[in-house]
Amino acid sequence: MRLKALDGEDLKVISALVQDAVFPVREMTWDRARRRFAVLINRFRWEEGSRIRAHPPERVQSVLVIEDALGVASHGIDRADRDTVLSLLALDWRPGEEGTGRITLILAGDGAIAADVECIDVTLRDVTRPYLSPSRKVPDHPL
Repeated sequence: MRLKALDGEDLKVISALVQDAVFPVREMTWDRARRRFAVLINRFRWEEGSRIRAHPPERVQSVLVIEDALGVASHGIDRADRDTVLSLLALDWRPGEEGTGRITLILAGDGAIAADVECIDVTLRDVTRPYLSPSRKVPDHPL
């Protein structure tokens, strides 16, 4: 799969697809010169009906890239502990002036990664074949 988000509505689709993705801190990169923030995630494949018992839960490695990033900051994350595994809950968009804004990766446990952007230009691309989820469980979000 390869998707591109160029507006807030597009970003909602990508947000739904990355819900419950996990990744270690070491898989995040911020390239200031290229204005690119990227993270290699282990994405749960919600689109393949993994909630249905007949279909075993799968994950796939995907690259989430935010282009035109002016700056990146994090909250509630120990970036020095490169083996810490983070769990991505959603992507949030807060528009600013003249097309600028902030894309926030909302993490479980009150963590967040925010990218101030010139415009929305986000890509989600699967880079491996799907594999059976190691936990063999579907993520659960009790109300």
